[in-house]
Amino acid sequence: MKYRNILLPAALAALAIPAHAESYKVALDGTFAPHAMPSLSGGVEGFNVDLAAAIGEALGADMEVVAAQFSGLIPALQAGTYDFLVAPTTVTEERASNLLFSEGFMDTNFAFTVPAGTDPMERLEAFSGMTIAVNKGSVYESFLNDGAEEYGWNVVAYGTNTDAVEAVSSGRADANLAGATVSAWAAKQNPRIDLSYEYPTGLVWAFPFRKDDTETRNKIDAVLECLKTNGTMVALSEKWFGVTPKEGTTIVTPTPGYGTPGFEGYDETEHKVSCDF
Repeated sequence: MKYRNILLPAALAALAIPAHAESYKVALDGTFAPHAMPSLSGGVEGFNVDLAAAIGEALGADMEVVAAQFSGLIPALQAGTYDFLVAPTTVTEERASNLLFSEGFMDTNFAFTVPAGTDPMERLEAFSGMTIAVNKGSVYESFLNDGAEEYGWNVVAYGTNTDAVEAVSSGRADANLAGATVSAWAAKQNPRIDLSYEYPTGLVWAFPFRKDDTETRNKIDAVLECLKTNGTMVALSEKWFGVTPKEGTTIVTPTPGYGTPGFEGYDETEHKVSCDF
């Protein structure tokens, strides 16, 4: 499936398109809403699908977006099946030892949802004594269990995060914990819950590349910087998460150099942010 000519902010649409278009084959997990999920037309849609299209539009390149199981994405990238991945991939030391990463395009924070109309929560202590619903076996369940003694919350695990959110909607739980974007999507779709406190993890999502493909990594990294500064990332966040990014967050803040600072493969070479490709 090729994505061209999507609706983008005027700043991006005004970019000059090269006479000889490039072509990239990229992949993501097509079941990770709202980043990528089945559409009514039979393809996939979501934040990262639109982001891939925006990258292609900026470069004047054809972007063939393939949806596949996340577990097979990195092996297929290493085998040369894809040029790079546009799936949300948390940068870790282990992964950075085998892959090149772009700069982060989003923070991988946790976030709570609560019944609609609940007073704002601004720290973990605010959830002390509450019953918190969570997806069984997830990193969020582990996080809550690790903090149960300190914060005094009661953790109730459900087979899916959808069921955990429903527990909050129906009054069987006081809050739900999941990934920040998943929680934002849930709150956007369900008027019975509100998005609440976001817990910073210090980690980011970035795009993986093969270790020897510095040229492509640096090129896509530069495009991400452009999209962070010309309004595209703000528009995509508002469209898919219902959230206007705060100043200083990764989704709207270019990172110096190329790659993710603090991890193998990072190149600190200075360069100016530009949308001239």
